[in-house]
Amino acid sequence: MSVEEIDTLVIGAGQSGIAMSEHLSAMGVPHIVLERKRIAERWRSERWDSLVANGPAWHDRFPGLAFDDVDPDVFPPKERMARYFEDYAAKIAAPVRTGVAVTRVSRCENRPGFIVTTSDGMIEAKRVVAATGPFQVPHYPDIVPSTAGIRQWHSSAYKNPAQLGDGAVLVVGGGASGSQIAEELRAAGKTVYLSIGEHYRPPRTYRNRDYVWWLGVLGKWDEIKITPKKKHVAFAVSGYDGGKTIDFRRLAHAGITVLGLTKSYEDGVLRIADDLAHNVAAGDAAYFDVLREADAYIERNGLDLPAEPEAWDLLADPECMTQPILALDLAQAGVKSIVWATGFRFDFSWLAVDAFDAQGQPFHKRGISAESGIYFLGLPDLTNRASSFIYGCWHDAKYIADHIAIQRNYVAYENRLAMSPGDR
Repeated sequence: MSVEEIDTLVIGAGQSGIAMSEHLSAMGVPHIVLERKRIAERWRSERWDSLVANGPAWHDRFPGLAFDDVDPDVFPPKERMARYFEDYAAKIAAPVRTGVAVTRVSRCENRPGFIVTTSDGMIEAKRVVAATGPFQVPHYPDIVPSTAGIRQWHSSAYKNPAQLGDGAVLVVGGGASGSQIAEELRAAGKTVYLSIGEHYRPPRTYRNRDYVWWLGVLGKWDEIKITPKKKHVAFAVSGYDGGKTIDFRRLAHAGITVLGLTKSYEDGVLRIADDLAHNVAAGDAAYFDVLREADAYIERNGLDLPAEPEAWDLLADPECMTQPILALDLAQAGVKSIVWATGFRFDFSWLAVDAFDAQGQPFHKRGISAESGIYFLGLPDLTNRASSFIYGCWHDAKYIADHIAIQRNYVAYENRLAMSPGDR
């Protein structure tokens, strides 16, 4: 069986893989990008119908291509985002092969590089970039058994309210996905319960600037001037419905019953943690921190941005917060469906190399792994807070491409020394 050879193999043709291809091409590195389905597949088939980008069009893009049909301050819908990456791949002539799944990567014996087993044959690559991103395997806790008679979906399988059928719905998760899905279901006339845990809740906009702008000028994308954040805390900011600040009081006043963290299930009853007031208060504190820092930045830099005193006002606490529900009888509440907006976990089972720590997590520094020649791109906090976002992964890819080019120079030097003096 013939084995194709390539210098660098990029696995995944989402935002990370396309960004990686651009920088590798700029460095003159021969490469192939493999994608198991279509370019930007997860935007197409693994998200709900009304999903939009979490940032406005002026920000959630690569530097080399602006949206030509979306207002800069609009949050592009998911299909437009998928087409954006298709257009970008065409613009840079990215060598993408779609419909090719990678099933195993292992190190070659007695020579540099890796053997990559795919659905389309074998490839030998000097280097491999795992650009499969942070949204790999849907994850939710095994709390409600399948025998409970409750329909259960992960957010990646949820499409629209009509999919859920009759009955009330419990949405679990207080990040962008959970809050958006809960609000959409309520707008469709559903009775909705929303279970939230700890979360980071900034303003969507403040004083005529979107939060992504404040992240930039306040140094929060780079995490230079912020206190270390807890892992696995939901990021409660969304572009839904034109881009509104996620406000759990507002959702409650709109008819959504907000609950604390879902803990356990027994005999048809969900046990809910008595942490709702604490979680909301912590979210409020993060929100006001941003307002204070923004005001200080405006004053320090003499900016003429309109005051927004109403942003400091909080709605009255709704009944579900003053008298929190700690036990939810699903049958009594009429809950027939649960949507778990609880995130994803990694699956690198196909990557049979020494690039992981004792807990099975990628062991790397800025995407350069412990296994020479293996790279990771698109993971949360790969470099900083921006790494799993569209613009951030583009800059991370540039750093990794530069490292690959440097390693190629070392190999070229070694090969030159191995030549006879007359052939150098």
